[in-house]
Amino acid sequence: MQDKAKIYTVSQVNSLIKGILQNQLPARMVVAGQISDWRHHQNGHCYFLLKDDSAQLPCVMWSSNFSNVPFEVENGLAVVAKGYVDVYIPGGKYQFYAESMQPEGVGALQLAFEQMVKKLRTQGLFDETHKKPLPPYPEKIGILTSESGAALQDIKKSIFDRWPCAKLLFYPVPVQGEGAAKKIAAALGDINRRNRQLKIDVLIVGRGGGSMEDLRAFNEEVLARAIYGSKIPVISAVGHEIDTTIADLVADARASTPTKAGVIAVPDMYEVLEQLTGIETTLSDRIKTKLRDRQQQLDEFGIRIVSAIKGLLIEAKDRLHDIYDSIIRIEPHRLLGRKTVDLNNWENRASAAMRAIINKCGMQLTAQKNRLAGLNPKSVLQRGYSITTNPKTGLLVRSTTDVRLGDLLITELADENLIESKVTKK
Repeated sequence: MQDKAKIYTVSQVNSLIKGILQNQLPARMVVAGQISDWRHHQNGHCYFLLKDDSAQLPCVMWSSNFSNVPFEVENGLAVVAKGYVDVYIPGGKYQFYAESMQPEGVGALQLAFEQMVKKLRTQGLFDETHKKPLPPYPEKIGILTSESGAALQDIKKSIFDRWPCAKLLFYPVPVQGEGAAKKIAAALGDINRRNRQLKIDVLIVGRGGGSMEDLRAFNEEVLARAIYGSKIPVISAVGHEIDTTIADLVADARASTPTKAGVIAVPDMYEVLEQLTGIETTLSDRIKTKLRDRQQQLDEFGIRIVSAIKGLLIEAKDRLHDIYDSIIRIEPHRLLGRKTVDLNNWENRASAAMRAIINKCGMQLTAQKNRLAGLNPKSVLQRGYSITTNPKTGLLVRSTTDVRLGDLLITELADENLIESKVTKK
């Protein structure tokens, strides 16, 4: 009697195939292909096909592995995936289980950088219209960097060399490694929320140069959006001249090195002093011109007053003559005494009016002279005061801190008299 053929269940067949594949195939293999039918499930798992010109391979990538992929996966992208082949018994098909993935022909970080630049540029995060102007004379500057790196010292030195009156607030943050971008972004948010009390004028975020992996935190989206959303102007100071990060592109200003960040953040003290000296000279010249103009106006006003007084006197004299002629024509001998009194009254009233006018004009003239004298910054010299200037600095000497031993000083007295002296003791 012929032996009865063994009957296998579907699960057994699939299990047999799985065992054969496990025994015959390498435990791990690297597969190159083009992404197709990409599906990213809400639980984080990914399902896709790897294709070449003549075949396709079903693939799975679990969420725990996909979370380590730094670039954005999309259909048509050529990749190299590392993993293993196994059989999915319930579905009766074999699949490639990808454990890691790299773009073919370009580094993963470089591709991630290019993808992020394209995405954020499309969304307007790099637009110049959004960038905030830096304050011309900042009082308080916030620095976000590592407390162990050289960037902090470079920034501090460049700021204090140019603008020693600045106050610095250091906020230590990690600048590389897992989670660094989120921590820097959180620090930016914290400073912005508390800035009503902190009163920071500008922020510097940066670190020294390094590899693309070292600078990865400054290319992540979470930090880019934190910089974009900062109400305080942000200077990005990452790396050396050749390094450009997404933080550089989105920041309000970019410094190619931490040292240059300090140069960008603050003005040069000596340039500001030179500008102030120029402004002082301009103001002094304008005051002198204004004083001369007021003096000329005062002279013209005096001439008009004298002319007006002469006109009034002539008018009064003419009226007196007319009155006298009228009296003569009517021959009022019997009224002569009374008219004589009237005439004297008119004369007294005219004299009183002229004196009142002269007194009023004199008071106005005195007031104008007093106002003119009050505008003269050197009027105090006539009262025994003096003005001492340090020619070396070009500034007035207000305290002993404005001079040094050996400095030559110029003291101006009344009537443009000058005294030159030398500091021998403070």
